[in-house]
Amino acid sequence: MSLLAQTRISVLDLSPIRAGHPIAQSYADSLALARHVDELGYTRYWLAEHHNIPGVASSATAILIGHIAGGTRRIRVGSGGIMLPNHAPLIVAEQFGTLESLYPGRIDLGLGRAPGTDGLTARALRRDLTGRPEDFPALLMELRGFLAKPESSSPRRVRAIPGEGLEVPIWLLGSSDFSARLAGKLGLPFAFAGQFAPRYMLEALAIYRRAFEPSETLQAPYAMIGTNVIAAETDEEADYLSTSAKQHVLNLIRNDMQPLAPPVDDMDALWSVHEARAVEDFLGASIIGGRETVRKGLDRLIGLTGANEVMINAAIYDQDLRRRSFSIVSELKTEAAQAA
Repeated sequence: MSLLAQTRISVLDLSPIRAGHPIAQSYADSLALARHVDELGYTRYWLAEHHNIPGVASSATAILIGHIAGGTRRIRVGSGGIMLPNHAPLIVAEQFGTLESLYPGRIDLGLGRAPGTDGLTARALRRDLTGRPEDFPALLMELRGFLAKPESSSPRRVRAIPGEGLEVPIWLLGSSDFSARLAGKLGLPFAFAGQFAPRYMLEALAIYRRAFEPSETLQAPYAMIGTNVIAAETDEEADYLSTSAKQHVLNLIRNDMQPLAPPVDDMDALWSVHEARAVEDFLGASIIGGRETVRKGLDRLIGLTGANEVMINAAIYDQDLRRRSFSIVSELKTEAAQAA
């Protein structure tokens, strides 16, 4: 049986701000995509926390999760992720406790330890820049305590209301070995950011699986891989559509972030040879092509990583074509299951 047929597929959305469109349109685009993939049977729809990036509208992540959950019926909605050092654990527990109370059984809490922005913006977020990586486990423990069921023998003086006892599912996100090792040690599901850190993907997954200890949450490792997928009717069309994502990464490399740009016919007119290599390295795990290319690419990625789930990002400027890309992936999964 095709590996794609057996693997859950989900969506990562940064609520991209498109050149020539107001920010409000980004939220309408996200809701339209969420409703579309909800009907297609995707497993979950995650939104990412980033700050001070002109092309990303998902900075108030918990609010946007509520908007998406309220406009969909079945799909799980969550954070991919909340950057925990930017927030007081109590506030995160209350926010996600509220979301879980409003949309029971549909909320995920994915957590990262990066700032999701630059140092100056991190200061504006009141983040303690003297914090060390080893502080993250303590923040995580505090957050999990607020969400856990209360113990009658030792009642808490500070409680997350709502949040206490709801045990919102927690995922650890990462692009290196730190969160992989911690997720394994705690017996939590792990999501690797292959959409921008493909070089470390296999190493991080191996570390997670070696470190894994069964827990009340999981008896066996559960790994999700993030990747960019741009699917179209032909390889040529997909390559053309992918130039929006390539321009986005090029601007990131140049430290000149801009709204998501329309596709272009010739990237060579925009980048140097060195920049082209850097962009291709950044997008190294991306799957871009027509139906057969995407089918083979997803099967290859799942086989290489042993992923239980694949989370797809698609930075496509035209929103009809963006939704079509997710439709193509869904159709490929259905066809693979029928052929089994």
